[in-house]
Amino acid sequence: MNAPDPSEELTRAFRAEWPRILATLIRFTGSVDLAEDAAQEAFVRAFASRDRAVLINPAAWITTVAKRIAVDAVRRDAALRERLPLLAEDPPVVSLLDQPADDDRLGLLFLACAPELSPENRLALSLRFVCGVPTEAIADALLIEHTAMSARLTRAKRQIESRGIRFAAGDGEDRAGRLDDVLATVYVLYTTGHAAPLGSPAAGSLQDATMTAIELARALRRLRPDDREVAGLLALLLLTEARASTRLTGSGKLVTLEDADRRLWDARAIQEGLDLAAEALPGGGRFALQAGIAGLHAEAPSWIGTDWATIGLFYDRLLVVWPSPAAALARIVARSYGSPGPAAALLELTELERTLSGAVGRQALAVRADLLRRVGRPAESRSFYERARDVERHTPTRDFFGRRIAELDGGDPVEPGAH
Repeated sequence: MNAPDPSEELTRAFRAEWPRILATLIRFTGSVDLAEDAAQEAFVRAFASRDRAVLINPAAWITTVAKRIAVDAVRRDAALRERLPLLAEDPPVVSLLDQPADDDRLGLLFLACAPELSPENRLALSLRFVCGVPTEAIADALLIEHTAMSARLTRAKRQIESRGIRFAAGDGEDRAGRLDDVLATVYVLYTTGHAAPLGSPAAGSLQDATMTAIELARALRRLRPDDREVAGLLALLLLTEARASTRLTGSGKLVTLEDADRRLWDARAIQEGLDLAAEALPGGGRFALQAGIAGLHAEAPSWIGTDWATIGLFYDRLLVVWPSPAAALARIVARSYGSPGPAAALLELTELERTLSGAVGRQALAVRADLLRRVGRPAESRSFYERARDVERHTPTRDFFGRRIAELDGGDPVEPGAH
């Protein structure tokens, strides 16, 4: 039997343990920058070390070495030492029995959602430094520009440094106050993994993100079994994941929900999701309403047989509790298939576009192209499909726009289920 390759073992440890190690170091140092630098240096030393303990327990070895590196850095920097007076002392050990539910990753999320930070910074930091999601993937999931997300993370780290914010577990009441942020983080974590097969540059590092998000949602459900928004989040993830296998063909071509083979959807996940959505909907929260929308799509016998009227009403309510540009754009799409129709939706889109920018603005180009196609204005539709294709980052979606353009040029129509 061949001995394990140390470099491969450490590479696997880096991918699997990086978020957990980094979160531990952030809690230890109170400094995101210092934690990052120390963790990276510790991994470099691990690759160069011949200490067998590295391979026996890479995470423990690297965490211990990184703490020493951080302490040494503080001793060399008097100014930093003034800002981080507790660094040289080991923090109290927090038993996993004291962590929320039974998933220590969930405990780390509660730690990272420090109330001193703004909501958007808590979300970005949790995804980047607890879940290990690359900056570009976070930006794609939140529908903002990559440069804007990098700047947001930089500002968040500076805020931590300038205010001397230190991460702490808090009590049950404090955790309850952080629940909304944790729910949002788990949802965006799922979204990053869900989008990865569509061409995300971080696809390789996000292969397990969807399953991790579902596991965290289940842990939240065990922690708060009577919370309707927790039920709504888990329902939404299950209902979305149930149809994930039909989003791409075997050759990697995009399949729209309209043309998906519904026979291949996961019936058991759909049923569990529908049961949870029914429990969550009376609460009227963001995730409950999104789960309700996903449930209506999941139980519809066909695209034509979808209950568009009720979906439109759910979007009306969603915009009240979560007035986001993405939800507003999705509402227009839903209404275009209901009684208002595509012509009325075009007028609504013109009004909304005045407020859109960034990734949502790019999505609006594709929505307008499709609405124009459906009302019989092919030349204008083609122009907008070209614009949408030119700014689209994900290859399968860009190729789909190209096929729509060819169809408008008189070529073969896009075959249902084949794109």
